[in-house]
This record gives sequence, structure tokens and C-alpha cells, in this order.
Amino acid sequence: MQHKRIALVTGANQGVGRQVAKELAANGLTVLIGSRNFERGEAAATAIGSTAIPLQLDVRDRVSIATAAERIHKEFGRLDLLVNNAAISNTTKGNLSIQEYVKLSRASNVSLDEVRAVWETNVFGVLAVYQAMLPLLRESSDARIVNVSSAVGSLTDNANPAHPYHAIFGPVYPASKAALNAMTLAMMIELESTGIKVNLVSPAHTKTNLNGYAGKESVEDGSREVVRVALLGPDGPTATFTRWENVTIPW
Repeated sequence: MQHKRIALVTGANQGVGRQVAKELAANGLTVLIGSRNFERGEAAATAIGSTAIPLQLDVRDRVSIATAAERIHKEFGRLDLLVNNAAISNTTKGNLSIQEYVKLSRASNVSLDEVRAVWETNVFGVLAVYQAMLPLLRESSDARIVNVSSAVGSLTDNANPAHPYHAIFGPVYPASKAALNAMTLAMMIELESTGIKVNLVSPAHTKTNLNGYAGKESVEDGSREVVRVALLGPDGPTATFTRWENVTIPW
């Protein structure tokens, strides 16, 4: 088991994270199913197969992150692949339409509690997991970090009035992904003198719980670019921001 690549996927009990974990396992990796709810992670791991291992991991909880890192250290001694996938889009939308929610989450009227809640998972959670897992990644001879972002976080695209998502760019989810991109750039710069690769990926607009299953792509199609980048070998590129298939997204 020790010769197999060890991967951790956060938010892997459903949606894109689960599909990525499933495909990584099918490609011969040992995959740790990071899940805030251990029972859901256990169910996902059972469905994926024997090379999937449930791991309780709440990216908003430092104790949970530290405990997960300690378990990985004890059982494997290293981490070869980290896929930071866990994310939320909102906490207050409820049954509102996207248009109604956008009106209530403009920069002038958005609830700061809503901004903080989403950023806690999408931005600070990713940074916290990175900090905890980096020592384990340094123990790998071929380590890669894949941060799952979104094209809605592209400042270049959204600054263009002709861009389809220009009108709905706001301080909650879109700005959280722009901030995640900035955090990822900081990681890329910190690690550029090491062998650890860092990539940023936007899955397709996928039918998942994140968007109330309003996406256009199947979870299989939506996960393709994350899987492609996660499976890149030691000679694969670093410091990229792409969507399927290997199309560069402007920062």
C-alpha cells in the first residue's frame, strides 16, 4: 500500500469531490475521503471501494484538521496529492431564485455574517488545510495540490461588462473564489522553488448540491478537469488555472 499514491480530497462525500475521489481510486490511488460528517464519508468510501478511506475533516475546525493530519502522518507518513474541493455557495439563499439572492447580496446590502460563513469554508478553510498538510506533502517525492475554484472568481473575466456572469459578481461566492485564487497564487509563489506543484481548476457548471442541482453538466463531466490535473505526473505543469480541457482561465 505504501507505494501507491496517497490522496486527500476534502468535501468528498458528495458532488464533484466524491466523483474525483472515485476516479482517483479507479486510477490506483489510495484516497482519503475528507468529510465533515464522518458517516457520510464512510458511506461514500464504502460505495467507492476498498482503496477509499473515510476521514473526518471539517475545514472550518482547526482541531478536526490537525487530527486528520496526525492520522495521515501516523498511517502513511506522507501525502502525495491534496485536492481542496470543499466549498459552499451560501447559507441563506433557501428557496430564493438566483436573481432574488443576487439582489440581497450586493456589496451595499449583503449580510457580513453570510460573507464570513462562505469565506470561512472557501478561503480560510483551504488555507488552514494547506498549512496542516504541507509538512506531509513535503515528505512526498511527487506532491501536487489541486485547488478547486470557479471561473466566476476570475477578476479579468468579471471586469468585462460583456462577460455572462458580470452582472451577478458579488461579495459572497464569486468573491470567495477570487480570494481563493489569490490564496492559491500565494501558495504557488511560496512553493515555486520546491518540487511541490500547485494547480487551480474550475470544474464545469455541474449539477451538485452547491447550486441546488441547477448546473448544466453531469458530475462526471464536471469533474473531468479536476481529475485530469490531479493525475498529472511529476513532469506535469504547475501554477496553472484551467477548465476542461486544459483551457487557461485568466486570473
